[in-house]
Amino acid sequence: MHPSTSVPNSNKTSTHNGCANSLINDIPYIDLEVNLPELIQDAKKVIKEVFPLWHKNDLKFVQCKDGITNQLVRVTGSKGSVLVRAYGKGSERFIDRKQEIIANLAPPLFARFRNGLVYGFIEGRVSQVEDLRSPKMAKWIATRMAQWHKVELPGQTKEPILVKNMRSWFDQVPEKYIDPITQATFQRHFNMKQLRAEMNALIEHIEKLDSPVVFSHNDLLYGNIIYNDHKEEAYFIDYEYGGYAFRGFDIGNHFNEHCGFECDYSKYPSKDFQLEWIKWYLQAGEETPSNDDINRLYDEANVFSLLSHYYWGLWGLIQAMVSDIDFDYMEYAVHRFSEYNRRKRQRPGVP
Repeated sequence: MHPSTSVPNSNKTSTHNGCANSLINDIPYIDLEVNLPELIQDAKKVIKEVFPLWHKNDLKFVQCKDGITNQLVRVTGSKGSVLVRAYGKGSERFIDRKQEIIANLAPPLFARFRNGLVYGFIEGRVSQVEDLRSPKMAKWIATRMAQWHKVELPGQTKEPILVKNMRSWFDQVPEKYIDPITQATFQRHFNMKQLRAEMNALIEHIEKLDSPVVFSHNDLLYGNIIYNDHKEEAYFIDYEYGGYAFRGFDIGNHFNEHCGFECDYSKYPSKDFQLEWIKWYLQAGEETPSNDDINRLYDEANVFSLLSHYYWGLWGLIQAMVSDIDFDYMEYAVHRFSEYNRRKRQRPGVP
């Protein structure tokens, strides 16, 4: 998700789109919508259509992820477990729902419905925010991220879309919010002319960093990580924001996610922790990193952590208008931009 100096060949793009559409059309489609206020009841209707032979009395439905982009329901029965994921209202503004299907990194996809997917369940336990600070589990995460960053998507050009997304999102921020409290907070904290200048300066700066473009998760918060303690491995789920992106963004964004949705930035990982994490990451990439390699990536990740604050702050400004999930997106945007400004003052090299 970022800028590119190359223009994709139109024939390659056409071929990729054809492959993607073919893969998507192979997934059964159910013409139903899961409304978040009726999450469990609507999930039952979807499961009945997808698995008509499953006996409803044998099934257990549990909401297992209280996300701020989508909602997730685990369905368990004698045949095993599957997940029903419903995207929040307006999420199509931010995410490419084709991505999870064509990347082939997810569990088996059983069906699509109007605003979500039904897919296989990964055995393990969902991470909690405090787990991210555990050295043992942090090493599993770093190792898995290094593996993700080696993935090559067949037929897809390595065109980072992060900057394209940011410019598109900026133009979607409303001039005025319907809710008067939200509007008052927006007016008190944000000057869009100044924010645009900040965005342009930050984009210009990161484009000079020469961070490798790799297949990235781009939203590696604790709820998107599953641990298998028996295998001592971590798995990543829900990569609707995934795609080719700068390596530094995936790492720096993950460090920001140590602070949780509450944005408790006292929990941002220490330099020593980050250096150890980066060492594990580089070693998993089959490198023998020098101290210079580790320190270079540390600097890179911490510049991109600034971009992460801007990116998700901008996202929050749009969600505050369109989302139907019960979450204070405007306050979240205030927290992200406040931390952006604070951290930027600590890095004199960033314009």
